[in-house]
Amino acid sequence: MTQAEYMAWLEFYRAYPFDDMHRIHRPAALVASSMGGEIQQSLDWLAPRAPDGRSQSDLDLYKAMGISR
Repeated sequence: MTQAEYMAWLEFYRAYPFDDMHRIHRPAALVASSMGGEIQQSLDWLAPRAPDGRSQSDLDLYKAMGISR
């Protein structure tokens, strides 16, 4: 992959993130909020985050990669 292609993919994934928060939790929160409620409350319930901003899936990924923080 060339540097230009890499930069194009990087920009694409910044614009259209491919993670559970954007693919699953945000659409689910949108549907939940359409039935009454706040989107942020639904997101917090669907995908709670640690005080430092990391989700459980982030922590699991770090563990799988051998990173202990």
